[in-house]
Amino acid sequence: MEADDLKSTMLTMNPTVIVPSPILLWRSKVFLFIFWGVVCCKIGWDSVMRMSADVRDLFLYEAFLYYNPLLLVTMMVWLWGINLWFFSQSNVNYSKIFELDQNHLTHHEIWKCATWMTIVVPTSMTAYLYLYSCGEVSLAASQPVLLYLAVVIILVFPFEIFYLSSRFFLLRTLWRIVVPLQAITFADFFVADILTSMSKVFSDLERSVCRMIHRQVATIAWFEADSVCGSHSVAIPVVLVLPYLFRLFQCLRQYKDTGEKATLLNALKYSTAVPVICLSALKYHVFPDRWTNVYRPLWLLSSVMNSSYSFYWDVKRDWNLSTFTRIFKFNRPHFLSHLLYGRKWVYVWVLGSNLIFRCTWTYKLSAHLRHNYLTVFAITALEIFRRFQWIFFRVENEWSKMNLKPNVHISMSTLSTEEDKLLNSSSHDV
Repeated sequence: MEADDLKSTMLTMNPTVIVPSPILLWRSKVFLFIFWGVVCCKIGWDSVMRMSADVRDLFLYEAFLYYNPLLLVTMMVWLWGINLWFFSQSNVNYSKIFELDQNHLTHHEIWKCATWMTIVVPTSMTAYLYLYSCGEVSLAASQPVLLYLAVVIILVFPFEIFYLSSRFFLLRTLWRIVVPLQAITFADFFVADILTSMSKVFSDLERSVCRMIHRQVATIAWFEADSVCGSHSVAIPVVLVLPYLFRLFQCLRQYKDTGEKATLLNALKYSTAVPVICLSALKYHVFPDRWTNVYRPLWLLSSVMNSSYSFYWDVKRDWNLSTFTRIFKFNRPHFLSHLLYGRKWVYVWVLGSNLIFRCTWTYKLSAHLRHNYLTVFAITALEIFRRFQWIFFRVENEWSKMNLKPNVHISMSTLSTEEDKLLNSSSHDV
């Protein structure tokens, strides 16, 4: 009894635990996030302004090369989270479409990953700018190297942390894309299509890793055009064309498995990107007059063919225009559903923007235009945004096909039952 009295006395003496509301926590996180962004921008701007004018442009070009691939990947992760949020609101079972297990990442986990990427990548870039402006060249050069190593370690870490099952699924899908020795699933060619939109990202990653291996980070040796990692490197067009070749081989594998002629036409679409990339790379290996009179017109012609064919395939094959905006019909009332569902402007915007972004797509595939790095970055970001729009209608089209298959099976089974009854019946005359 004395123990019970002591326990009750202690409980009454304990102060009430104050739990902050979720809204207050969310506002605090947003404030800290914005404050961190302002601090990074201020430190980065001051660091750049301390450099001399002749070094500033070259250094910014190099810093942009190391960090713009990861910034674009971060953008893609944010947009993929938005895709998943829309799917969850509109009863699209994306886990069934992609054959995901019950531990798959939802849009909340995707956004959490994107938030950490948004914090870590600009912080490393700010440290790179600050250390270089202070004369700590060796410490500055280590920043992108450590960041790239951290990304690789997190991806291949074999223990049950950092969403092991999802990382394994991603790595397995990438392996199936590179080596298409098995039947192609929807997730395989879906991810491969996204990789084609990020071919410029992979090209910059190759150049960044090349400079890290040859110890050219935070130096001006890389700027020489004929250096190992220079703008004349043969590796640039090779890396640019690889995602399209992977997708091409997938189409050929699908034709081998299914015999559908449409897969050959799809393979032809991806093959039209090869001349765009190869002809552009020839500028550094032919005489200027020959480039202007022969190869440049061929490059322009191949660019028009690639953009036109890709736009046609998006509208005619990848999308189902009869169900164009049902993806925006939510289960519960929402202002976005009211804004997007059944609106003609959505139809006009998606078609028009897809055509324009397809036409500018060839700019980022062209190696001889890569020195305009801010323009190329903006066009690559627009291409990723185009792919973000494409995902809505491609996934919806696949979901509609999956919903039609059970009905087809039911009708076929009913037909078979009727045929069996007629064949087994003995009360008929021949």
